[in-house]
Amino acid sequence: MDLVGAAARIVGGAHVEQDVPITDMSGLVGVAPVLARPADAEQVRALVAWAYAHDVAILPVGGCSGYSGGVVPVFQGPGLAISLERVNRVRSLDPLLWRMEVEAGVRTATVQRLARENGLYFPPDPGAPEQSQIGGNLATNAGGPHTFKYGVTSRWVMGVEAVIAPGELVRFGGPVRKDVAGYDLRGLLIGSEGTLGIITAAWLALMPAPSQATAVLAGFDSIAAGVDAVATVLASGVVPATLEYLEGRCLQLAPPPFLDTPPRFLVICEAESEAERSALLEALGEGAFSCAPAQLWRWRGGVSLAARAALGEKLSEDIVVPLDRLGEAIERVLEIGARHRLDTTSWGHAGDGNLHATFMYNPADTATAERVQAAALELFELARALGGSVSGEHGLGLLKAGQLLGQWSEAAVQAHEHVKQALDPKGLFNPGKKLPRPTR
Repeated sequence: MDLVGAAARIVGGAHVEQDVPITDMSGLVGVAPVLARPADAEQVRALVAWAYAHDVAILPVGGCSGYSGGVVPVFQGPGLAISLERVNRVRSLDPLLWRMEVEAGVRTATVQRLARENGLYFPPDPGAPEQSQIGGNLATNAGGPHTFKYGVTSRWVMGVEAVIAPGELVRFGGPVRKDVAGYDLRGLLIGSEGTLGIITAAWLALMPAPSQATAVLAGFDSIAAGVDAVATVLASGVVPATLEYLEGRCLQLAPPPFLDTPPRFLVICEAESEAERSALLEALGEGAFSCAPAQLWRWRGGVSLAARAALGEKLSEDIVVPLDRLGEAIERVLEIGARHRLDTTSWGHAGDGNLHATFMYNPADTATAERVQAAALELFELARALGGSVSGEHGLGLLKAGQLLGQWSEAAVQAHEHVKQALDPKGLFNPGKKLPRPTR
């Protein structure tokens, strides 16, 4: 079987590489025996058709900005990585109809910029927009701070084009805002992490850009007081564009430039009108203040980097809990870290109950790295015990393989597996990922 030759005939020899290391923000790394860079959806279809006919595993590769190891190769036999970076055309942009059609390799920042230049707004804002690609955003159903008001990526996708087994180019949905004619196969592919097919393009919905944006912040001297403030915001009737929190340890590592002394707990909101700004200042109480969001989000984007730099590496898990258990979850994350003797913090999307629970460690210290893995397993148990989920926005990928079984019933897990079997009967799409139960 000449995998290299077959790929070269489809995409051209200049766009095929061998033994390519692939990693993402999780820090895991694997090697793809062959990587092909198709130029369009038809070449993706041809690659999948050949691979499926020859029992070759298929790994879709986007911007590699994920945190769950979703693009890391774990092939047990012959495998083909398909990079979508050249499938990157903006097929249409219709500002008056609030929509655009883009291919999977278009960068998130490009979509946001095109919307902004036309007086519109694409709300999903996952991290690393200059690196992440729309196809990857859809594959993980990415979130971000503005998810609180505007929802995750799937809310803004009207239709997808995808290649499914055994090598068919299909479309689910399209440039329409309502479509209930069939099963929601569009929604099924979104968030499937490339295990059911490869998304090659999407029709995205846009909205008029908010007339203004102002950050409203308040620091608190305890986790309990900060969580109470979050509850007060929720009860105020105002729906801020964001409702974030940061625990005190990460504020020590990345001191906010707009505060003299890092507080024990920081709450961040974003108002989109003067009336909202005033209401949020009142809800957050004495000491609340407002600032320009550009300054805020530049700083906020560096918190994760500061946590990684503290000891050389970190593990962040995106568990999510019901809002009434948020304070308990934040406290118990610190308890887990202390029990395993780890430098620990968390930050996240308070309005969604989504914690980025973070353990920092020296990667050269093998014993500490093992304690980090044990702490992560406790995090997953904590999320389930509090009625939450092991993943709020990063997916299962490779790092959380097998963690769904404890969260879902056996019947629900079987339904998950039946869907995989129906759409990928040979199990060739992104093997080893999105597995609901342990493999050993």
